[in-house]
Amino acid sequence: MPCSGTWFKSRFDLSITSSLDAWICNASEDEVRERASQWDQPVPEYIDLAERYLGFQQPGSVYGFADAGNGQRRLSWTFEKEGTKLEWRWKCQPSSNSKETNAGILDFLMDANIRLSEEVVRKTQSVERLKVEAEKCLAQSEKFSNEKAEFESVIYAKFLGVLNSKKAKLRELRDRLSKQETSGKLPGEEEEESTEKTESFDDESDDEKSEEPANNLIGTSKDVPASRPRGRKRISRK
Repeated sequence: MPCSGTWFKSRFDLSITSSLDAWICNASEDEVRERASQWDQPVPEYIDLAERYLGFQQPGSVYGFADAGNGQRRLSWTFEKEGTKLEWRWKCQPSSNSKETNAGILDFLMDANIRLSEEVVRKTQSVERLKVEAEKCLAQSEKFSNEKAEFESVIYAKFLGVLNSKKAKLRELRDRLSKQETSGKLPGEEEEESTEKTESFDDESDDEKSEEPANNLIGTSKDVPASRPRGRKRISRK
C-alpha cells in the first residue's frame, strides 16, 4: 500500500492509504522510547532502522498490514539482526479525514517521483560523461599502444643492424682463423716470419751501404797521381 512518512529525531508520523480509506500512525516520543528500550536500542538507532525499512521497501523483508479490529490496522515488517529474524509492529488508527490524508500521500508520491526522475536524469548524464571519458581514454590508450609498437619497431631495426654487423665481423674472424689453421700457421708465427724477413732485408741494405764508401775510397786513390818524393840535394865538394 502507498504510504508516506515524516521522520524526526525521537518520533515519526506515518500515513497509509488503500486509495479509498486512509490510516495514520503518530508515534510519540514516549512510545518510541519504550519500543527502543524493549529492543535494547538507543532511540536514534531505532528511528534510523524504522526509516530504512518504511521509507524504502527492502528486499527480503516481509511487510504486512493486517486488520486489528475496530477499523484499526497493524503495520508490520521483518528484518534480520545478527542472524536472527525479527518483526516490528505498529498499530495504525483510521484517519479522521481520509480525503485529506490521501491527497497528502499523493503529493508526497508525486514529489518523490519528481526527485527520482531528477536523480535518474543526473545519473544518466553522469553515465554519458563517463562514456565520453571512457572513449577518450580508449583512444589515448590505442594511440599510446601504436606509438609503443612503432618505437619498438625502430629500436628492433637498429638493434638488428648492430647485431648483423657484429655477426659479419665474427664470420670474418672465423674465416681468417680457418684459413690460418689450414695453412698450419698461427697468427703469431706469421708475424715473427714477417719480422725476420724485414730484419734480413734491413741487414742486406746496411751491408750494401757499408761497401759503397770503401769502393769510393779505392777509386779516389787511383785517380790521384802519385806524389814525387821531396828531398834536398847535396852538392859534394871535391
